[in-house]
Amino acid sequence: MTASTGPTRTPVVLGPGEGRVYDMGPLRAVFKADGEESAGRYAISEWWLDPHTKGPGAHQHPDDDVFYILAGTMSVEVGGEAVEATVGSIVVVPGGVTHDFANRGDEPAGMLNISAPGGFEENMPGIAQWFRERSPEDARA
Repeated sequence: MTASTGPTRTPVVLGPGEGRVYDMGPLRAVFKADGEESAGRYAISEWWLDPHTKGPGAHQHPDDDVFYILAGTMSVEVGGEAVEATVGSIVVVPGGVTHDFANRGDEPAGMLNISAPGGFEENMPGIAQWFRERSPEDARA
């Protein structure tokens, strides 16, 4: 093993529920590591949806998204194909592919999201505001 030179990033250790929380009504995101913590390489977050809750709507962006289902069943649309992803499932969405997610079930659902490269987190204040301003009817899946 060789000694490293130069600055290093600080390790991140968080417990369950810890991180930067964005409450958005029936949806909640918890950002675990991003920005300076990842040197802009990725953003890691948890997304928790109450039963019968829509996600953001079909969209695309240049970043890759990886979704790993932690709880419940998440309905994920990828490139026009609908997938019912259960606990332990992974969905990899390359940048530029249209995608969406929702919890259409009767139980809460959650997923871990890795977005690469990083930078997505910078949009979260506006995204959170958009979700909070949605009507309750529009938020229902």
